[in-house]
Amino acid sequence: MPTLNKANRTPASLRSRLLFAAAAWLLIITVSAGYLVPNVIHQYLVDQEKQQLDLYLDEITALADTDANGRITITAPMANPRFQSPYSGLYWSLSTEQFQLRSRSLWDSRISGNKEEGFTGPNDQALLTVNRNIYLPDIDDPVSLTIAIDKSRLNDTLHQLNHGLWILLLIMAVGMLMLTWLQVSWSLLPLKKLQANLKQVRDGNTTELKANYPKEVQPVIDDLNALLFHYQELLERARNQSGNLSHALKTPIAILNNEVTALPSEAREKLAPTINQLQQHIDYHLGRARMAGAANILAAKTPPSARIDAISMAMDKVYAQRGVVLVNEVESDILVAVEKRDLDEIIGNLIENSYKWADNLIRVYMEPNTEQAIHIVIEDDGPGISDEGCIEVLKRGVRLDESTPGTGLGLNIANELTHSYRGELTLSRAHLGGLRVDLLLPLPRGA
Repeated sequence: MPTLNKANRTPASLRSRLLFAAAAWLLIITVSAGYLVPNVIHQYLVDQEKQQLDLYLDEITALADTDANGRITITAPMANPRFQSPYSGLYWSLSTEQFQLRSRSLWDSRISGNKEEGFTGPNDQALLTVNRNIYLPDIDDPVSLTIAIDKSRLNDTLHQLNHGLWILLLIMAVGMLMLTWLQVSWSLLPLKKLQANLKQVRDGNTTELKANYPKEVQPVIDDLNALLFHYQELLERARNQSGNLSHALKTPIAILNNEVTALPSEAREKLAPTINQLQQHIDYHLGRARMAGAANILAAKTPPSARIDAISMAMDKVYAQRGVVLVNEVESDILVAVEKRDLDEIIGNLIENSYKWADNLIRVYMEPNTEQAIHIVIEDDGPGISDEGCIEVLKRGVRLDESTPGTGLGLNIANELTHSYRGELTLSRAHLGGLRVDLLLPLPRGA
């Protein structure tokens, strides 16, 4: 089935592009902050804890000594009472290869582990430790002094900070996204106004864009208004000139035809083809002139069903002796974005061709529509055309049967007019046995 030459994929709107970019950027910032900030806070809190533990190192270093038996002892209690409370989470240990002195808070446990795997204490508490080697009197080997603190309080603090931080970041991200949406909506208001103005032009309510726009958009509006004005001028000029030329040439050609009939047969046979050729050229170029003036009428909306009925009534009178019946199955409420006279030219040429060749029946119906066009099919039960002929007959001046009256321009004009509206026209063998015409015409925007 023919299709209009348009992209099937609808491009993303400016609003969605801007919002997607903003959302992606906010996501990157939020996730980065959610991971970087807790790491910075964690390192800061660890450093603070270690600074406090270093103070305890200094305190124990000052209090450590040896007794008369050469054993390590602490000359006074530690200032922080947690060192005296069992499993309080704050511990110290003085040890050599042969001896170890522990804080009361360790009770019956000890600090175990290493830097790579971490240190543990009572009840498998994860510990943060600092260490120092000191030298005491009467002891040759260095004494290892370790201060440790339970990490659970630090981890709980970090967990609460992380939870609050993620909530804050999400609130900020949603707020920024809403602010961005408002900013984008406000910034795109001129384009929405332009869309409404263009719809008024398409509907035929105005011939120019009337509104004040930002200075970045106003030059485009001015150019569009100038183009619309110039187009309307060209349209009227083309219509008027084609009409004037048609009337101006009609009488001289009629006189020539009358005069030729009065000539002897030999002279008539020489002049008649030339006059017919002249008539063909005039008809063709007048059709092109009408087409050039109607290719882009924005407000064009025409019901094809009504035009088919009108053309059928006229053809029934012209071809009454042939007894051909046209069945119109096109829905009456369907509109196409084609100017009325041009639609008459397209459908009129196609239906007239069917009346010339049909034996009894012409059927006009619709195939399923596309998103941009309606699909009208015209079939007859005549002799039809070969596949090669279906291509050749659309060319200018080509007639497959010279015995039938005609100029060979009708199907060509219908084809070129259809393409000027960005539609498509194809010929093939019909189910009825004759010619099938597939005609795709654009739907009005917003339909």
